[in-house]
Amino acid sequence: MNVQKIAILGAESSGKSALAEALALRYQTVWVPEYLREFVEQQQRVPLASEQAGIARIQLEREAAALQQANHWLFCDTTPLMTAIYSEHYFSEPDPELAALAAAHHYDFTLVTAPDLPWVPDGLQRESPAVRAKIHERLMDILEERGIPHLLIEGSLPQRVEQVEFALSFLSM
Repeated sequence: MNVQKIAILGAESSGKSALAEALALRYQTVWVPEYLREFVEQQQRVPLASEQAGIARIQLEREAAALQQANHWLFCDTTPLMTAIYSEHYFSEPDPELAALAAAHHYDFTLVTAPDLPWVPDGLQRESPAVRAKIHERLMDILEERGIPHLLIEGSLPQRVEQVEFALSFLSM
């Protein structure tokens, strides 16, 4: 069976993980958690500029492994594009390898979680509502610049799942 990879992008504290998990449950498939969260928990620090490409590579490796278990859909909680956007924000620009990984956007569709949920601190990984707004704006600009089709998902988790169900009904035709 052909598995469609769905990228779930969004700034910090915008509900990506909750949406990915809810969609995997709804569609009886698997999702790929954000590796950065695991990295921060294990290392007890945020990554250095030199570690950004490695984080993106591991994220992609986990996507490839999850494809074997996926049932029609694979929901990916973040992609190298988000890693590159944050790398640009914190370190001026992503290194060439990360930029190349981010440019190779191999997803069947992209969902963007709106920053309309309450901002919740998450240890070392989240900075502020102001950074969330800035990252969201940059993400939307890049998706437009690159012509990447996407859907902005808003509201509560049930509302978001309903919006995605409607959109995916067109992809599965």
